[in-house]
Amino acid sequence: MGRGKIEIKRIEHSSNRQVTYSKRRNGILKKAKEISVLCDAKVSLVIFASSGKMHEYCSPSTTLVDILDKYHKQSGKRLWDAKHENLSNELDRIKKENDSMQIELRHLKGEDITSLHHKELMALEEALENGLSGIREKQMEVFKMMKKNEKMLEDENKHLNFMLHQQGMTMESREMENGYHQRVRDYQHQMPFAFHVQPIQPNLQDRI
Repeated sequence: MGRGKIEIKRIEHSSNRQVTYSKRRNGILKKAKEISVLCDAKVSLVIFASSGKMHEYCSPSTTLVDILDKYHKQSGKRLWDAKHENLSNELDRIKKENDSMQIELRHLKGEDITSLHHKELMALEEALENGLSGIREKQMEVFKMMKKNEKMLEDENKHLNFMLHQQGMTMESREMENGYHQRVRDYQHQMPFAFHVQPIQPNLQDRI
């Protein structure tokens, strides 16, 4: 018996829908590869799942951008608005500027300068001299800053040494004072008797 016709509508059960998507996605990607090889066709296929995950295929002999450009020219439909065109132009400008800077950097390194004219070599020499002058000025600034920091560290070190010296003298003075009082107390404890002062004149009561 032949296979029954399947009604084309959204599969409600999420698990069944995911299984069907996976099978049919693999099948359509396989068909795209086959027609690209068998018929020498240029194919580009982009699939987005309901989860947002993307799957794509593009013939090895072309790129997606080339196919979109051909579609744009043959269909007459505008794929990019003015904003995207401005962004594309800006990207092209940045790319050209980057390429120019890469060439200039190679020239500054002394590479690929055989094709340069006399004026270009003179400009390159001037740029190198200006760069060297700037480096020397920066080195001098760093040197002056190091000397300034060194002077600040020396002054701070002198101040700390002075404070330590003052603190040492104060502690030594206190130790000497404490030692003196301790010796006085020891001497007083060691005395065997005490002296009492007697008056020189006899008591007046004895005369009465």
